[in-house]
Amino acid sequence: MFARSPVLNQSGPTEFVFRAFTTVPELQALLFLLFLLLYSMILCGNAAIVWAVRTHSSLHTPMYFFLCNLSFLEICYTSVVVPLMLANLWGARKPIPLAGCGAQMFFFVALGSADCFLLAIMAYDRYVAICHPLRYTLIMTQKLCVRMVLCALGLALLLSLQLACLIFTLPFCGHRREINHFLCDVPPVLRLACADIRVHQAVLYVVGILVLTVPFLLICVSYVFIASAILRIRSAEGRRRAFSTCSSHLTVVLLQYGCCSLVYLRPRSSTSEDEDRQIALVYTFVTPLLNPLIYTLRNKDVKGALRNAIASKAASDTR
Repeated sequence: MFARSPVLNQSGPTEFVFRAFTTVPELQALLFLLFLLLYSMILCGNAAIVWAVRTHSSLHTPMYFFLCNLSFLEICYTSVVVPLMLANLWGARKPIPLAGCGAQMFFFVALGSADCFLLAIMAYDRYVAICHPLRYTLIMTQKLCVRMVLCALGLALLLSLQLACLIFTLPFCGHRREINHFLCDVPPVLRLACADIRVHQAVLYVVGILVLTVPFLLICVSYVFIASAILRIRSAEGRRRAFSTCSSHLTVVLLQYGCCSLVYLRPRSSTSEDEDRQIALVYTFVTPLLNPLIYTLRNKDVKGALRNAIASKAASDTR
C-alpha cells in the first residue's frame, strides 16, 4: 500500500557500482584496449623521467627534482583509478564497498591536490631561476626543495582526509547504488547521499579554492614577473630559451587547472554528470600522458639523458 523509504530498504553493507561507458561488448573491448594503451604509456613515460632524473647527475637540479616528483605523483594518481576502471570494462561490473570507495576518493583527491600544489612550486622555481638567476642556487637549496614537496604532500593529505571523512559520514540510499562515473569522485558520490548536502558542497568549494584557485593565482603572479623579466632580455636567443623552459610547464598548468576547475568549481546547477565524466577522462589520462611527452620533447637535457641511457644500455647488452 505504501512505498517503502529507500533509506530503510537496505539489506547488507552499502556498495557502489560504476556506470558502464557502453553496453556493447565490441565497444567495451575497444575502450579496454585504448585505456590500457594510454595507461601503459603513462607508466612508461613518467617512469622514464623518474629514472633519468635519479640516475643522471646532470639532472640533479631543483627543476628536475620537482619534475621527478611530479612524474611519480602522476604514476600513483592514475594507478588509483585506471586498474579498477579496466577491471570493470573487462567482464561484468564489479561492486566496490563503501570503505573501498572512500579509500579511492581519499587517494585520488590527495594525489590530485599534491599535483596542483607541485605545479605551483614549479612556477616559483621558474620565477627564481629567471628573475633571480645569480641567487638561484642560494635560494633553491636541496633542503628547501624537499621541505616544499613534503609540505605540498602533507597539506594535500590533510585536506583529502577531512573531505573524505566528511562525505562518508553521510547516509546513502539503498544497498547498491550506481555512480555515474568511472571512479569515486566527490561530486558524483555526493549526488547519491540521502541527506542535505549543502554544507558538504560548501566544504568542497572551499577545498577547491584552496587546491585550485589559490595555487593558480600564485602561478599567474609568478608568470607576470617571469614575462616581465623575459621581455627585458636583450638577445632573441636568450628570450627564446627562457620562454622554452616555461612553456612546457604552462601547458600542463592550463590543462590541469582548467579541467579540474570545470568539475569542482562550477555551480552544481550548471553541471552535467556526463560532462563531468568526460572532463575527468582528460585529467585522468591526457594530463599525465602529456607531462612526459611535453617535458621530453621540448627539453634537451631530458632527451639527452634518455638517449645516453639507451645507448649505454644497448652497448652493455652487446658485450
